[in-house]
Amino acid sequence: MSETPKKQWHGIPRDEVPWLPTVDPEACIGCQLCYVTCGRGVYEMHDGIAVAVSAMECMVGCSTCGNVCPTGAISFPNMDLIWKMERERQIFRTVKKEALRKHEREDALKARDAAMSAARPVIATRAKVELAGEFGDKKFLLRLEALIENEPFDIVNLRLEVPTVKGARQKAPSFMTFEVTSERQEGVAPFLERVTTLVRDAGLVLVAATPVA
Repeated sequence: MSETPKKQWHGIPRDEVPWLPTVDPEACIGCQLCYVTCGRGVYEMHDGIAVAVSAMECMVGCSTCGNVCPTGAISFPNMDLIWKMERERQIFRTVKKEALRKHEREDALKARDAAMSAARPVIATRAKVELAGEFGDKKFLLRLEALIENEPFDIVNLRLEVPTVKGARQKAPSFMTFEVTSERQEGVAPFLERVTTLVRDAGLVLVAATPVA
């Protein structure tokens, strides 16, 4: 039966790295801050006192639990021990290899995400409509309002440009722009077709109807 490989820290067996938390039970007030703070499950609470039941799971160099302990009940070895081990065991050759593998994994993930994004269809939830014509007696706005009633879409940023008020009364061509937007962040394309049909049925000139991603 094969043995379970020992955990290592940059090529050094973890049980040879002297980085372990020590809890002073007399100073511990059972606040559980270390138990909640540690992301590696090092601590458990026994009879209201913190106990480092999985000390070898502690991240080498991390002393967050000791730093936040309100009574200073948690202590760690001096960092000089770790720095000395780094030099003596020449861990940076291993670190460079580990860093290269990490860069390769991250690059692969970025490439995968980019490919997925490129393959994912872009669904436009907003579209800009531009039209021209005579708006005076066509009741276009009333018909547009009726079209969006009880629909999950709205008309926003509507602007009507007329040459002059008298000109508009005399049926001079005017220019209108507005945006069709989805209230549910759904694709706006099918409803946009209904809007453009309304524009044409009203005898107006559709200049552009452009989906906006």
